[in-house]
Amino acid sequence: MLKPVAMAYDRIMSGAEEGCLVAWRQGLMGALSGDVLEIGAGTGGSLDALPSTLRSLTLLEPDKNMRLLLERALSSRGREATVVDAGAESLPFPDATFDAVISSLVLCSVKRQEPVLAEIHRVLKPGGRFVFLEHVAARDRPRRLKWQHRVEPVWKLLVGNCHLTRDTETTIQSAGFTLMQIDRDSMRGAPPFVRPTIRGYAVPA
Repeated sequence: MLKPVAMAYDRIMSGAEEGCLVAWRQGLMGALSGDVLEIGAGTGGSLDALPSTLRSLTLLEPDKNMRLLLERALSSRGREATVVDAGAESLPFPDATFDAVISSLVLCSVKRQEPVLAEIHRVLKPGGRFVFLEHVAARDRPRRLKWQHRVEPVWKLLVGNCHLTRDTETTIQSAGFTLMQIDRDSMRGAPPFVRPTIRGYAVPA
């Protein structure tokens, strides 16, 4: 039996998906090619944005309930992909395997971002793209940032270790990536303390 969080995830996210996430993912992922890995693929929110012409698609999802929904999403679309049960802190792939690695609303909830980003850097081919879409700390909105700090301890317990105050942009750069494109925007349809986002892509420096 599926856990309630997995069952409710798509319904909870539907406002943000319709408000902006569908369009943002299409803009980020629609032109990708070659061998692509998505970490924390969840219920398959990125599938419709990814080209059907990819050489290979690998979907990493450690939660068995999310993985079941992901496999159902693949089946309903007639889409071929390799679904892997593994965490992003230790990717089970050789160095320089992928042309692109995708992280969509994942770096907020990993235990530590640094080892995950180091692994992404390792498995990317030279010149490969790290494509990211993440909610982050409201660095330019002090009052909202204050509320994020207040809400975060309870929010992490309720929503699978999801952090509200991470400076993901800085951490990406510190992990040896060069930012090639970045947009900062508000995630419409999400609670105010989750709205600040960054999206774009980076390449290994």
